[in-house]
Amino acid sequence: MTTLRNALLAVLTCAATTVGSAQTISLQGAGATFPYPLYSKWMAEYQKIDPKVQINYQSIGSGGGIKQILERTVDFGATDAEMTAQERAKATATLHHLPMTLGAVVITYNVPGLASGLKLTQEAVAGIFLGQITTWNDPKLTAQNPGAKLPAAPITVAYRSDGSGTTAVFTEYLAKISPEWKTSVGAGKSVKFPIGLGGKGNEGVTGVVKSSPGAIGYVELAYAKQNQMAIASIRNQAGKFVAPSLEGVTAAAQGQKLPENLCLSLVDGPGVKTYPIAAFSYILVYQEQQDATKGKALVDFLWWAIHDGQKLGAALDYAPLPKDQVPAIEARLKLLTANGKPLLTKK
Repeated sequence: MTTLRNALLAVLTCAATTVGSAQTISLQGAGATFPYPLYSKWMAEYQKIDPKVQINYQSIGSGGGIKQILERTVDFGATDAEMTAQERAKATATLHHLPMTLGAVVITYNVPGLASGLKLTQEAVAGIFLGQITTWNDPKLTAQNPGAKLPAAPITVAYRSDGSGTTAVFTEYLAKISPEWKTSVGAGKSVKFPIGLGGKGNEGVTGVVKSSPGAIGYVELAYAKQNQMAIASIRNQAGKFVAPSLEGVTAAAQGQKLPENLCLSLVDGPGVKTYPIAAFSYILVYQEQQDATKGKALVDFLWWAIHDGQKLGAALDYAPLPKDQVPAIEARLKLLTANGKPLLTKK
């Protein structure tokens, strides 16, 4: 009798576990570190709305996110840079870029005696990262920063050592403002910096800058603010020194129409208020989802993210998607299918 009861209990326990597992939908994502603070917030908030959906996101860099979505080891990838033609060619099915938010790549520095207020021209930015401006009291820096205590100390450049969308955005900017950078280094997720120390992820560059007096590097705005780091103002195309802000990032995207592939460069844009190193961050998803249940959960989350989720960005220093661009993203989400059937039937 005891044996029979134990057997029945085991069957019931197994059945309950199976039902519980069926109720939980697990989605895996990986990629850009740039939007990680916002994506983490989104996933935590969305689970309150739909507790059965559990979303895990690995902040491994845009290069890693592209690699994993191409290998189909994740349900979605994330990148701050449009996939290259070579990367697109590796996709076994139609893969879409979906703009999810806008942010800023900022230049952060650790100069003893200068906690804030550094101004950098385009020439100064290029000169520092090319290794041509090597000390903080160089005339090209002191000329734009009268009264600032810039020491006769060496400059240590910090850069991303991993395949990075943040690097792609920053080097695209450098290639636009500096013909020498464009021809000698170029732009992309992984480039060979002429000088400096590498750090993995925004976290790694932040660590290098914070621990190295005289260091300068580039990170996403939220990381710089969360770590209470000094942030430079950069002269924009209109000749104005602009500190990174939601207003400046929004100005970079305002009034621009998304192209057919939904990928739009925002670096070095026109406008007096425009911050010149702004960028979209994208989620990568296959048009045809292999699992209908997971595909439905993913598309519902993404729909929520481009609508209600946008309200959560400002507190984390991400600008909302321009309202006139959202319909194009909605239309792309409506193309997502499973077994050939649309996943957004009720929207």
